[in-house]
Amino acid sequence: MTRRPSARLAGYAAIVALGAYAAVALDRVAVLALVVPFAVWLTLGLATAAPPEFRVKARLDHDRVGEGGDVHLETEISCQGRVAWLEAELELPREIACDVLGARRRIRPGHESPALLEWTLRPKRWGAYRCGRIRVRAQDRLGLLVYSERLGEPVQLRVFPAFDHLRRLVPPAKTQLYAGNRIARRHGEGIEFASIREFVAGDRVRRVNWRATARSGTPLVNDFHLERNADLILFVDSFVDLGGDEDSVLTLAVRAAVALADGYLGERDRVGVLGFGGVLRWLLPGMGPRHFYRVAEALLDTQVVTSYAWRAIDVVPRRVLPPAATIVALTPLLDPRSLGALLDLHHRGFEVLVVELAPGRFLQQPGRRPDHLALRLWELVRAARRRSLQRAGVIVVEWPDGISLETVLAQIREYRRFAHRSAA
Repeated sequence: MTRRPSARLAGYAAIVALGAYAAVALDRVAVLALVVPFAVWLTLGLATAAPPEFRVKARLDHDRVGEGGDVHLETEISCQGRVAWLEAELELPREIACDVLGARRRIRPGHESPALLEWTLRPKRWGAYRCGRIRVRAQDRLGLLVYSERLGEPVQLRVFPAFDHLRRLVPPAKTQLYAGNRIARRHGEGIEFASIREFVAGDRVRRVNWRATARSGTPLVNDFHLERNADLILFVDSFVDLGGDEDSVLTLAVRAAVALADGYLGERDRVGVLGFGGVLRWLLPGMGPRHFYRVAEALLDTQVVTSYAWRAIDVVPRRVLPPAATIVALTPLLDPRSLGALLDLHHRGFEVLVVELAPGRFLQQPGRRPDHLALRLWELVRAARRRSLQRAGVIVVEWPDGISLETVLAQIREYRRFAHRSAA
């Protein structure tokens, strides 16, 4: 706890000093009598001043909220000691707004019951934040001293990014052995009709196609496609970021990754996360509604960490990259290390789909105009990296400004269909 003099103490001390100087200079004792009440006030206040004891408890009604949603923070402040007033200032990150101007309130605490303060917080950007610490300022009863202290244990608030629900996704090229909503090429038990074949020993009677059997005179049964799921890995490039705090390349990538995770988990696929940047992070593939929150929380820790150390894909555990997995990469192609990692994954036999986040929209800064020659050279370098991926057989689709993610996925589906026709 820190203690400092108030403006009243400084003013009273100046008045007493000025009165004493005037009494000596003018040789008038009556002048000194004018400042005696101020001197008595200062002596009594400094002699009886005792620092108060504060206790603060903070709790949130929800520790998880989406962007733009409201969360209520309740603080309980108790004060042991006599104070004239108490001011509580809530310390918040700049990404979180408060309904109270300046997040500051002044109260008169009671001696028996603690004071309860409620704050309405509205996060403006996704991320993991620590809030709840209170800076308490109080003034003694005579208004001569001001005590201040930072109290309270910070509480964790996780803000999930806002995203658009996708109506149609890019179907993975290969499926796994687990049951799901994907139609496999193999035949077996399912609901999607595949073909008609002759009856063999062991076939169920309910699968007999009686009309085809009556026409041909030979027992025929219906054959169906197996229903399987797929493995999807979200590759988030976090080497470089462009833009501001509320809108940037990394923010766009995280929101797109959450939208893709929501869509593929809704199709009963398994989704994993691979954050490739200065710090390598991953989340093992899983499925189900609860796994969506694991994916979202894993993406909240995505940030740009400057590092010149090369961490190749080899350090990632094999369970993170299961065989026959489809990798959807969200990258602006600004760092050559991302290019090398994507080519490595493609040469290993994984299907790699690259969504190139166009960073040009984030270059416009107020008061600054980019150099046209440097911008042109920068675009040529990115185009060369894009062509390197395309020559290797990787599908790369640019995501420009003003286009929805669903339109980009439709372009990937059309590109894949055209590639299959050309190969045939």
